[in-house]
Amino acid sequence: MKKIFFGAALLILSSCGSIKTRDVDVVVEKQGGEISEGLEAQENELPKQREVYRATETVATDLIHTKLEVSFDWSKSRMHGVAHITAKPHFYSSNELILDAKGMIINYVELNKKRMNFEYKNDVLKIFLDRNYTRNDAYTVTIDYVACPDERETGGSAAITSDKGLYFINPTGEDSNKMPQIWTQGETEASSVWFPTIDSPNAKTTQEIFITVDNKYITLSNGRLLSSKILADGKRVDHWKQDLPHAPYLFMMGIGEFKVVKDSYTKLDGSIMEVDYYVEPEWEEFAKDIFGETPAMIKFFSNKLGVEYPWDKYHQIVVRDYVSGAMENTGAVIFGDYAYKNKRELLDGTDQSTIAHELFHHWFGDLVTAESWSNLTLNESFANYSQYLWDEHRYGVDEADFNAEGEADGYYQSAKMQGYHDLVWFTYNEKDQMFDGHSYNKGGRILHMLRNYLGDDAFFLALNKFLEDNKFKAAEFHQLRLVFEEVSGEDLNWFFNQWYLGSGHPSLIFSQSNDTVSSVLSLSVEQAQDLSEFPIFKLPTQVAIFDTEGKHIHKIVIDELNETFEFPYKGELKGILYDDQNMLLAKIKEDKTIAQYIYQYYHGGNYAARKEGILKGTKDKSPIGQQLILDGLNDPFWNIRVLAIGKFGKLRNEMKAQGMELLQAMVTADPNSSVRVAALNAASKRLDAQVLTEMCEQIISTDLSYSVVSTALRHLGKQDAERAMKLAKGLESEKSSKMIAGIAQLYAGIAGPNQFDFFNKALSGVTVQGFDKLGVLNSMTVYLTRQDIEVMDKAYTTYANAGQQGGVYMQMFLPQNVSYLLSFLDKKIDELTLELEKHEANNDAAYADQVRAKITRYTAVKTKYSELN
Repeated sequence: MKKIFFGAALLILSSCGSIKTRDVDVVVEKQGGEISEGLEAQENELPKQREVYRATETVATDLIHTKLEVSFDWSKSRMHGVAHITAKPHFYSSNELILDAKGMIINYVELNKKRMNFEYKNDVLKIFLDRNYTRNDAYTVTIDYVACPDERETGGSAAITSDKGLYFINPTGEDSNKMPQIWTQGETEASSVWFPTIDSPNAKTTQEIFITVDNKYITLSNGRLLSSKILADGKRVDHWKQDLPHAPYLFMMGIGEFKVVKDSYTKLDGSIMEVDYYVEPEWEEFAKDIFGETPAMIKFFSNKLGVEYPWDKYHQIVVRDYVSGAMENTGAVIFGDYAYKNKRELLDGTDQSTIAHELFHHWFGDLVTAESWSNLTLNESFANYSQYLWDEHRYGVDEADFNAEGEADGYYQSAKMQGYHDLVWFTYNEKDQMFDGHSYNKGGRILHMLRNYLGDDAFFLALNKFLEDNKFKAAEFHQLRLVFEEVSGEDLNWFFNQWYLGSGHPSLIFSQSNDTVSSVLSLSVEQAQDLSEFPIFKLPTQVAIFDTEGKHIHKIVIDELNETFEFPYKGELKGILYDDQNMLLAKIKEDKTIAQYIYQYYHGGNYAARKEGILKGTKDKSPIGQQLILDGLNDPFWNIRVLAIGKFGKLRNEMKAQGMELLQAMVTADPNSSVRVAALNAASKRLDAQVLTEMCEQIISTDLSYSVVSTALRHLGKQDAERAMKLAKGLESEKSSKMIAGIAQLYAGIAGPNQFDFFNKALSGVTVQGFDKLGVLNSMTVYLTRQDIEVMDKAYTTYANAGQQGGVYMQMFLPQNVSYLLSFLDKKIDELTLELEKHEANNDAAYADQVRAKITRYTAVKTKYSELN
């Protein structure tokens, strides 16, 4: 599972503390009341109940094979199913089968064509078998049932906003802008909404499914499509079969009038594997632009892990109103509609990290599955780290490090909002809490530290062994540790205890003292984290010292609260990097001179060293610091150029002239659109109005990046609103979510009532996708506060439809927009009320009546919008 964000709400995580009782000797001779008081105090210290422990589900029954036959009642959003479940007792003999089955109608259960008694309550189906079965006896039960996903009470979280399991999207076709479709989402335990199963991550089963649909529909499920049979009534039955066992939460269906764009991957043995992309018809021409790197990714990860992609196909599908970011259903990955991007939109950003993330799950999560949600890091941290591996391979280490910095920040922010907990967390309240910045971001950064500590050969050999030893099984983090220990020969409990069974991260304060007489650099390190919550960490790292003879690497281990290391150097001490590999997950405060920061920009090598060099070294106001900015504008990595643009205001005299020449060239010639945006923003503050206007018009007509064009429109709007509006009007027909969102942002501040139809079309149509639709909604809200009450009244239907049909994220953020409008209306009514009081005091009856009419009108509109809040 890949999430788009970690949630805006503050989640309170609570767990009982670990309290140990002690044996107490009571001495009778003690004075009267002291004994009872002491006992009462001790009694108050005793725990009231055992601490919660989220154990791995006990395996009473082994699932062997699951065969489903399904058909759909689109008008009622129901699915009729027949499940044939082959199982056997895991160890102890049993005469019953207990399955999860959420919100279903159970018609009957058969075994060997005989009806079986069963009990169905609280979403649990207990089947009473015809006899006692041993662990050597397999049996097959048949369950006839109806899945009713829209008729049960559902929940959700910030990570996965709904647990409905089976989703009918626009099933009756009422929304002409949205293709009717059906899709499923099983994680965490929602597959049991659409078929009876043991809905636990440590259950595994092979699978086949017969899907009956109208012949116009395309279907997708796990495994291979074995047959497609057209029936006499115009329907068709597709038979999909997954021969290798996987967890029930990875079962998947996708149904709709999709177009299938064919691609392929050649395995190491020369065989050809299908790699197809399922998209809506209007996105067919862009499918390979979006997903076309997939075969290269499969090859790269197969080679890197030494384990060939283990499944028989790899298809990807994009659906509407999805409840999270993406999901690694075995061989049939699902994406939300944010993935839809045309060629020009892809210039501003791709979803390569998400594509890599879901693909890597097919080794870590699908092939080897975390045995419990407490161990979720075994799935998600590896998928998270795959993003680094792909970036490093495809785009270079600077890009990988830049994105990794963002991942670390995501963990820091998530932990600050939601609280700190162990990476392997046995005391969560709700399993969805595991889908946070710990399991994903922190886990990925920890793997990077382990890779750097052990070296690539040992690290990837251990991953290979872990996969081979545990394939098609469930595993826990101890098995991961033991594999790393076996390969490296080292006891790694210290690493796994502090990072997997501990919480938090180190806060390091580095300071230096240079003895120029003895040519010795003393480096002091303090661990400043809250020791009442977090441990003193053991941190192997590499310190780089730069002197007259060059760069020298010193390996150290930071494992005390305060400690000092001494390093000799020769000649002049020029620079120091406290974490040369840029791999510590730690908050770091550095003590360096400005000269050292400047030196590390030119000689530190990696992204982090150059970044800090630009940010801190440019405090030097001399020509050296000025030259640093100019050199930063020519840095090979785009984000360093962006940072250098941010320091442009520090340039003076002839260097400012040189910088301005570079800046203007970057606006149109830099290969990266983010740099062009930053350069245009900086140039707009310094160019003559006429020159800026001409530059913006040129950009709007020639630049391929919608992000750059939107920025140019915004700046043009400040210079010549009428001209900007005219150019924006010509771009309204662009099939680009980003472009429409950019136009909406422009219109929010300068457009009049005639642009209402643009906003209405943008929010009700299919062009604007994902979070861009939220951006348009926000822009429309600002726009409405600048219009008269009639436009706001007309917009009510748009907001109501957004709440009913806009998808989970629109529904999530609509109340904030409505509240903003209600606050505006309240303020307007208050202003009119004051105006009314003045007219009444002056006996201006005619004006008073006009204001009363306005108050009535504003109040009526406020009442309508209040219904949406």
